[in-house]
Amino acid sequence: MSIVSDQQNPDQDCRTNTCQAVELTIQPKEKDLGGFSVRRLLPAMKKRMVGPWIFFDHMGPADFPAGEGINVRPHPHVNLATVTYLFEGEIWHRDSLGYSQPIVPGDINLMVAGSGIVHSERESQAVNSVDHRLHGLQLWMALPEEDEEIDPAFYHYPSKDIPSVDMEGIPVRVMIGSAYGVTSPVKTFAETLYIEALLQAGQTLRLPQAQERAVYVASGDARAKDTPMPEYSMTIFSASANVEITASSACRIALIGGQSMSPRHMFWNFASSRPERIEQAKADWQAGRFPKVPGDEEEFIPLP
Repeated sequence: MSIVSDQQNPDQDCRTNTCQAVELTIQPKEKDLGGFSVRRLLPAMKKRMVGPWIFFDHMGPADFPAGEGINVRPHPHVNLATVTYLFEGEIWHRDSLGYSQPIVPGDINLMVAGSGIVHSERESQAVNSVDHRLHGLQLWMALPEEDEEIDPAFYHYPSKDIPSVDMEGIPVRVMIGSAYGVTSPVKTFAETLYIEALLQAGQTLRLPQAQERAVYVASGDARAKDTPMPEYSMTIFSASANVEITASSACRIALIGGQSMSPRHMFWNFASSRPERIEQAKADWQAGRFPKVPGDEEEFIPLP
């Protein structure tokens, strides 16, 4: 990913007493997924996308007794890519390409729907047989219009392959894109940024720049000068500002961003630049024209 100029705009600077760079603060909506709830930040009424990112869910932390847990039946996607990242627990991904891949904390699963894919998200018998916890983030990114109908694909990146840097005592992971002198190996289709940082109270981190960017506080509290960034909130920042985030308490933040993209139409698990493509995907799912997930062919989620 290329980063826009670091030239400072003095009228939009989070190093002064008033943070002019804050454009919007988003509070999550609770969504029940059956057995556990998620906090949904994107899409929001006033902000549908941040760069290519069109969907942002914070799962858990959810504690399950033995015999219960996440059990998402096969369902379809088109014209987008999903990114799953866990803080705790394990999810067993299976898809219509034949991939069967557990994801554990620190790994990244990137599933490219393109022209169409079906997947399920369940748990292994070993995980489900004991008390367990699930906690993490799931995001979707829009594919550039010229890539919306590419062949579906799946990529798994183990934790050891994700670059980490120490920014004056702050551990930072660059999950997608380039920042702080390192570049993630995770495949991108447009300029994309996804970063995780763990701050102790009083520590300050200067954010990398991107055409669009936002910070989600997954735990703890932070601030951009005098602008509070409470737990579970997402703060949208302007592009040209020099922004510094200070931890009010120990906190975990996720920064997302990248290049601005054309608007997307969304329905259920489908996202596309073309409304007629959404209608086609709906009809295809109802008619059973999507491929099956090998080993998970019996169940599916009906079209809402």
